[in-house]
Order: sequence, then structure tokens, then C-alpha cells
Amino acid sequence: MTGVILESTLTCPACGHAKTETMPTDACQWFYECEQCHTVLKPQPGDCCVYCSYGTVPCPPIQARHDCCGVARGDDSAARG
Repeated sequence: MTGVILESTLTCPACGHAKTETMPTDACQWFYECEQCHTVLKPQPGDCCVYCSYGTVPCPPIQARHDCCGVARGDDSAARG
């Protein structure tokens, strides 16, 4: 994946804590526990992972304009069922 950014800063919607993490390139990350308040983040409807919902940079497959775990950016038909 040429030109793909692998680091994204996740911001917890509950407490505002932000932490930069390295995103996996081979799987979606569906859960992330905030190290400050311990809220477990889950993707928002229509997003494939926590990075697409709460990160400064979307996950690598979405950056590369690929379908990610059954949810393609710009086509929310998979999210609607």
C-alpha cells in the first residue's frame, strides 16, 4: 500500500483523551479501550473500524480506496443491509 499513512490519533468521545497508534494493515480494529477512562470504543454506524470513526486518519484499506470488512467508503449500502 504505497502512500498509506499507518499512524492515526484516536480521540475518545467520552473523555477527550487522544493517543497516536499504529494501525493494523491486515485487519479492522473493531474495539479500542481508552487508556484514560477505559471506555471501549466501537465503530460508528457505516464505519468499518475505530480508526475510521475516531481517528485523524482512516484505516489503510480505506485510504487505499478498498472495501474494508464489508463496508466501502462512499457506498453505505453494505451498512444498511
